[in-house]
Amino acid sequence: MKLFSLLCILLSSFIVSNMSFADSVSATSGSVKQEQKQIVQVNINTATAEELTKVLTGIGMSKAQKIIEYREKLGPFVSVEQLKEVAGIGQATLDKNAGKIIL
Repeated sequence: MKLFSLLCILLSSFIVSNMSFADSVSATSGSVKQEQKQIVQVNINTATAEELTKVLTGIGMSKAQKIIEYREKLGPFVSVEQLKEVAGIGQATLDKNAGKIIL
């Protein structure tokens, strides 16, 4: 009888510990999904080349430098669409970064 009681206690503690583990895994994956939904934005009139490359998809250091050179030469961007005037940036790049670019 003592052996049966001991086995029941061990089994119940194993089940409870697995439930706790499953809850913590579920909570962790939920917070990761929430972080992925947050969109990071970058102001193309004030951002550094590093910030542009970090936030924008398809923008490497070369294109980021071209964006900065463009705004230094011609002044601040007045629309997101104006980015297409920068060499190497087209509609596809704007589409990939929809919601990430602000003025």
